[in-house]
Amino acid sequence: MERAVLASARRLRCVRTVLAAALACACAGAVCAGDASPVHADAWPRATWPFPKDAALERRVSDLMAKMTVEEKVGQLIQADILSVTPDDVRRYHLGAILAGGNSKPRGTVTATVDEWKAASESFYRASMTATGDHPPIPLLFGIDAVHGHNNVVGATLFPQNSALGNAHDPALIREIGEATAAEVRATGINWTFAPTLAVPQDERWGRAYEGYSQDPNIVAQYATAMVEGLQGKVGTPQFLDGSHVLASAKHFLADGGTTNGKDQGDAQISEATLRDIHAAGYPPAIDAGVQVIMASFSSWNGRKMSADKALITDVLKQRMDFQGLVVGDWNAHGQVPGCTNDDCPASYNAGLDMLMAPDSWRGLYEHTLAEVKSGAIPMARVDDAVARILRVKFRAGLFEAGAPSTQPLVQKAGEVVGSPAHRAIARRAVRESLVLLKNNGGLLPLDPRKRILIAGEGADNISRQSGGWTLNWQGTGLKNADFPGAQSIGAGMVEQVKLAGGSAEIETDGHFTAKPDVAVVVFGEDPYAEFQGDLPNLLYRPGDDHDLELLRTLRAQGIPVVAVFLSGRPLWVNREINASDAFVAAWLPGSEGGGVADVLLRRRDGSIAHGFHGKLAYGWPSTAVVGQGAPQFALGYGLTYASHASLPALSEVSGITGEQIPVGHYLERGKAVHGYTFTLVDAKGASVSGDVAPASAPDGSLHMVALDYKAQEDARRFTWQAGTARLSIRARAPLDLDRETNGDVLLAVTLRVDALPTRGAWVGMGCGTGCEGRVAIGATLSTLTPGRWMRVGVPLKCLRAAGADMHHIDQPFAWGAGKGTDMSLSRVSLGTDVDMVVDCVKR
Repeated sequence: MERAVLASARRLRCVRTVLAAALACACAGAVCAGDASPVHADAWPRATWPFPKDAALERRVSDLMAKMTVEEKVGQLIQADILSVTPDDVRRYHLGAILAGGNSKPRGTVTATVDEWKAASESFYRASMTATGDHPPIPLLFGIDAVHGHNNVVGATLFPQNSALGNAHDPALIREIGEATAAEVRATGINWTFAPTLAVPQDERWGRAYEGYSQDPNIVAQYATAMVEGLQGKVGTPQFLDGSHVLASAKHFLADGGTTNGKDQGDAQISEATLRDIHAAGYPPAIDAGVQVIMASFSSWNGRKMSADKALITDVLKQRMDFQGLVVGDWNAHGQVPGCTNDDCPASYNAGLDMLMAPDSWRGLYEHTLAEVKSGAIPMARVDDAVARILRVKFRAGLFEAGAPSTQPLVQKAGEVVGSPAHRAIARRAVRESLVLLKNNGGLLPLDPRKRILIAGEGADNISRQSGGWTLNWQGTGLKNADFPGAQSIGAGMVEQVKLAGGSAEIETDGHFTAKPDVAVVVFGEDPYAEFQGDLPNLLYRPGDDHDLELLRTLRAQGIPVVAVFLSGRPLWVNREINASDAFVAAWLPGSEGGGVADVLLRRRDGSIAHGFHGKLAYGWPSTAVVGQGAPQFALGYGLTYASHASLPALSEVSGITGEQIPVGHYLERGKAVHGYTFTLVDAKGASVSGDVAPASAPDGSLHMVALDYKAQEDARRFTWQAGTARLSIRARAPLDLDRETNGDVLLAVTLRVDALPTRGAWVGMGCGTGCEGRVAIGATLSTLTPGRWMRVGVPLKCLRAAGADMHHIDQPFAWGAGKGTDMSLSRVSLGTDVDMVVDCVKR
């Protein structure tokens, strides 16, 4: 107790120190900004800011700032998300920037059209340019995560994800991709993209590994220049930041790809030399190329949060590397700085961040920041420096002269630009160059298109799966092929070319066929994910789920040669799948142009080869599922061609992982608890019975369970309540830490069917030990459902935290109670973001 009081007192002292002395102080055992810096800035590489001193620009900046009030200056320092801010808010608070996050769309739907994006851009722009009194109109920055094309927009060209592009070893291609992406972004009235990612991932367990071009810093450095110049145009040419280019953002500074165990937003426990030589490799060339924005990372370096590390942000980046653009924070990342919250963080501004991304916390941040500027906790000199940097970027980008989006040439012909044939041709070439051939025993590839070809696997006709995360929504989930007009699945590309050549091709995802094929192409791989949702405990592919492997083995056992096409954001341990195939292709996440895979796998009708394999691994491929154990199975730079197809001997099928593998974030599948969890029916006295076998009843008879068919035989369970005191419970063998998921707006997603529900009494909860629980009432939401209809209902983890659950110690990730007479069914319970309906937070 005494230690807790002392810690609390220390936190209070730190906060007071921040307010009084404007120091970034990290509290309760972390490093304070006033402590001696571990950074030796003079040992870091220099960069050359490619813009000479411009007296005319400086006059424009100083003249404008002289007319600005402190309220207007503070508004420029804040970026809000379009789901939490209106054009009127932009006008009232003089905000400097807005963004559309991964799940933020006009109308709040993934199917927002190009015209709706244009309308949103127009309305926000006009709000920022409305002159009121002496308020000088300042055009708005509008940012978006266009990270593999304009990937938030229906009908846009989706390029391969970055981990695929690294295998192409082609900076010129990267520049073309940047140019095409910039044009499609500008066509919707948006002027800023949060790209390129310059992470150098060293642990593929990281859920964002596919956003990095390579584990090799040399490749990342080459691509940094190419993508920045593609997006912004080349400095010194008329094309630089003209009407067909956008502001680029090099991210995330620094070492987001070097965290311990590949944990997203984790701590990079590495030396300064590794931080500098590996993880900073892309930043000097990006600065040399004139990148206008650098985004600070969520992550930490040896316990110091990047979003408040003055030594790295100011001493290294701004002074040593001479970066004169603006530094922006990531999504509420400042809220993770010790002593800060999402709506209050002077420490980040004082460390050198010029703009904080406060998507849903912007209003509180504005109010606190304004008070802290007036009190001197944030020095006026720091504010003026940040505002000047922001204004210089806006002037360089020509935003004061560009006019409203509706007057801009690319916006006026957006229908010809977004998803244009020329851009799709670049993407298709990128697919061809990114493919890596790992195995080709007997020279099975390339295939004769005049033969009978079966295309199987869950990825055969699935544009969503081949595109991955950050595709139409944050996680890239819950999508269907119809959501991708103009795109082509891998299977459809194969069928098109085979039929043109006179052969026969059919897509049967389960591998069934009526006439035995000459060859089978099996397309399979990871489900889409983004950020921490993709973090892994090891490099096993689908632990506990061998249905892809079984499909490969079944086809081959029938005497059918098998080509495996593996879709993934990263290398994974798939030795068994490689052994079960005659040829194995690492296709990564190729995006919307699946036909590019067919271009390489198939010969021409005359037997000649149109396109061979050129891709060479930008990441070493593991020999075991244990990160860092043993030499790579396939080393960095490996990749076969059609001229080098010596047979690959059988690989070891010893993964190196022992013990039961517990799936992360999955609790109930097909009506049964997954490995590592127990499912019980609990009565009023706390007595319980296992729910593993149906039928079953709570000990006092208050709750009954029977098996039910949903999509397959007995893949769901139906429950009827005879009394309102019974509940369902899923418990974990060891407490779970779900704090990161909670901060990331993840839901407890339940696939259910309601047949009868009393008006009161239904709740969903999570338990966190004796006497610790959070319950959310859901009766009002469920009462709106159509009886007998299956739905995916999501309960925000934030609601459960607000209701009392300690998200660091969840031992009961799912509990459900209901009133007498309730009749409902469950098939699946997991963490996720893909649901049909989200429950309003009502504490029970």
